[in-house]
Amino acid sequence: MAAGHGMQQGPMPLPGVQHVVAVGSGKGGVGKTTVAVNLAVALGKMGYKVGLVDADIYGPNVPMMLGVTRQPNIMDENRIEPILSHGVKFISVGLISPGDKPMVMRGPMLHQIIRQFLQQVVWGELDYLIVDLPPGTGDVVISLVQTVPLTGAVVVSTGSSVALQDARKALEMFHQVKVEVLGLIENMSQMKMPDGSLLDVFGAGGTERTAAQFGLAFLGAVDLDPKVRKGGDTGMPVALAGRGSELGGAFYEVADKVVAAADKISNEDVLEIS
Repeated sequence: MAAGHGMQQGPMPLPGVQHVVAVGSGKGGVGKTTVAVNLAVALGKMGYKVGLVDADIYGPNVPMMLGVTRQPNIMDENRIEPILSHGVKFISVGLISPGDKPMVMRGPMLHQIIRQFLQQVVWGELDYLIVDLPPGTGDVVISLVQTVPLTGAVVVSTGSSVALQDARKALEMFHQVKVEVLGLIENMSQMKMPDGSLLDVFGAGGTERTAAQFGLAFLGAVDLDPKVRKGGDTGMPVALAGRGSELGGAFYEVADKVVAAADKISNEDVLEIS
């Protein structure tokens, strides 16, 4: 770390980065990283300059989902060049420690990695920097909000009561650290069967009802489909198929609402300053 970084007293904006949006969930297994990756790809296909930080230090799946696992280049003054894949610049511990080797570390080390990923990576000019958080309400979120000001956060859940119980904890966590929640996303909402009928696996609609209960926006629902899983496994996210595709289209609808919410917050901030 460069001298002086440890003396930082509060969150500092990243030069050239307009919006920082965290993607979180109360629990694992709800497809948070799938949503974060496809949201980033969709924003890029919409013409925005996009970066993605894989802040899920213990389960860094972004490199596999974006189809690149090579180590990033280290530049002068220990600056890190992000990897570019499908129009998205990204960084992940999975690029530095690939394979099945686990990352075993405590809070201070996590904080240092998050700071490095945000401040030492050469992001350049970005409209959106998406941060894929680990599940739960742990140290990484605190490190993030202490390092950079966030435009807001989105919370991913399935519609099940169990998942939503933990999603509500995530909502309260963001409230406590004074990060505005842009809205909720229901992943694996329902599954279309070969005969055209819909199978309700995890309780479709539960996330939208929770959003209404908390007075928050519902950003959209993404259906459960093996093609979404296959896209992540092969490094070809379904959002690459474009807005008109059956599966990828849902992520563009989410992206539209994220952009609208982020712009609204920016306009409100401008009005407050003026």
